[in-house]
Amino acid sequence: MSLAPRVVVVHRRTELEELLERHGTRGQARFFLSTRGRDLAEVEERYEAQQAALRSVEAAIPVDWRRGRVERGDLSRFLFADDDVVVSVGQDGLVANVAKYLAGQPVIGVDSSPGRSVGVLVPHRAEAVADLLHHPGAVAEHTMVRALTDDGQELHALNEVYVGHPSHQTARYELDAGAAEHQASSGLVVASGTGATGWCRSLWLERHSSLVLPAPTAPDLAWFVREAWPSPATATTATEGLLAAGTTLRLRVESERLVCFGDGIEDDRLDLTWGQQVTVGASERHLRLVVG
Repeated sequence: MSLAPRVVVVHRRTELEELLERHGTRGQARFFLSTRGRDLAEVEERYEAQQAALRSVEAAIPVDWRRGRVERGDLSRFLFADDDVVVSVGQDGLVANVAKYLAGQPVIGVDSSPGRSVGVLVPHRAEAVADLLHHPGAVAEHTMVRALTDDGQELHALNEVYVGHPSHQTARYELDAGAAEHQASSGLVVASGTGATGWCRSLWLERHSSLVLPAPTAPDLAWFVREAWPSPATATTATEGLLAAGTTLRLRVESERLVCFGDGIEDDRLDLTWGQQVTVGASERHLRLVVG
């Protein structure tokens, strides 16, 4: 007899919850916000919207199905099963946060505060979940990024991978993007088509790049070197480009310490030391996003 499906609901602590943890009471939180020209009512409104969305999603799970719930901060310690169905309740970024811990499980993105998020990764309302659990419809496979070190450590990300100094100071390394070049910069960003709407896009716009950024389901990646510095020992020839399917970038560390992390989660990172190499390219994993 096979087990019933398990639905894992992923959420993130709201600003109200963080304020109460820090200040203890609503009164203290209200006073703190007022000193900064803000009103507690708007924070409470977003909290209530998220709670209503969570209640609606959990009510939509059939009573004979298994269920789980995990907060963003606990994702690295949560064990997803191969046959899980993941429902992410929040903003676009939460889907990116959970994607790196999955291995092909379908994800239903639910926007808990319509109008506050772009909605690229959370196209659904909570009321649609009941039907989507039984009839998911089309699934889009979003390309992800993988970083692999020469000692076998690896990291996967949906939006982008960053390699650089842990405090974003000058990083020194050798970059091989077809030809090796010694560089000193604020770090390297390698992004998927999904990430091309975020950090990658801001880099692209800032330098008026002529690159055509990839689509979320395209196998290509885009990469940018931040603030490369020319000197007698370092060059700035290779500062942006596209990685076609199957191609990679190689970076060899020439600093005491660099880090590699994905999607802005700095606590879940790879620590790189002098002489260590990291290869970045498209991951064999994909985010399987239910689009209906």
